[in-house]
Amino acid sequence: MAKDTFLNRKTTLNLQGRLVDISKPTVMGILNLTPDSFYNNSRIDSADDALRRTETFLNEGAKFIDIGAYSSRPGASEVSETEELSRMVPIVEIISKKFPEAWLSIDTFRAKVAKESVEAGAHLINDISGGELDADMFQTVADLQVPYILMHMRGTPQNMQQQTGYSNIGLDLVDYFSQKIAVLRKLGVKDIILDPGFGFAKTTDENYQLLNQLEELDIFELPLLVGFSRKSMIYNFLGNDPQEALNGTTILNTIALMKGAGILRVHDVKAAAECIALVEKTRSH
Repeated sequence: MAKDTFLNRKTTLNLQGRLVDISKPTVMGILNLTPDSFYNNSRIDSADDALRRTETFLNEGAKFIDIGAYSSRPGASEVSETEELSRMVPIVEIISKKFPEAWLSIDTFRAKVAKESVEAGAHLINDISGGELDADMFQTVADLQVPYILMHMRGTPQNMQQQTGYSNIGLDLVDYFSQKIAVLRKLGVKDIILDPGFGFAKTTDENYQLLNQLEELDIFELPLLVGFSRKSMIYNFLGNDPQEALNGTTILNTIALMKGAGILRVHDVKAAAECIALVEKTRSH
């Protein structure tokens, strides 16, 4: 069984004045508004499609819906801020009206997209760049007083896979998060969720080294989000493709849960919810 140190982690998030309990692991469903997402089954091509997918995710057990309008896969095409906003804001508005019980996360590294999405009804910001790609992001999150998912990445989605190489990946991430958390705390950001950034500026071997060392992030006593869903660290290693990577995703999610992960960011909500239920059942005995 996993160590119990992760039980000391912060267990609530303040979402627009409502305290949300995250003491038990939960699921974040991925809603892609991009035409070039690496997993083509996850792509959304209309507002009605977005509403149907959100309803399915909620019925299958998702607590959070993570909405992205800029593909962050390695080598993805650049998307202008105007285009990202035009994809994102109308969908946030209709989902927040139709499903007020859904907690909406905005997958963006741009402060303006974050701000306008929160004003349209979103509740938290998921920044793959840890504030590196927009100097205004940290202050914007502080001003909005929303939870912030702080991810580790080097470079940009276009060049991150040329920026791998770590002396000790677990300790390198501890150092990275220590510096970022200090800046966020000084600005007054109260709710921080850590994301180690599996698949971002990391080789396949480095991803598995990081998973093996995941408990080193316990030192922060902050909620931990992991995102393995159908990524190349699974299908390249197993010799298949994203369509066949659900089984591998579930296995890595299970390992991460045993190591203290609290939020699973996935394309396949039902499988992740079942994974959590079985791990929690095991822990109860």
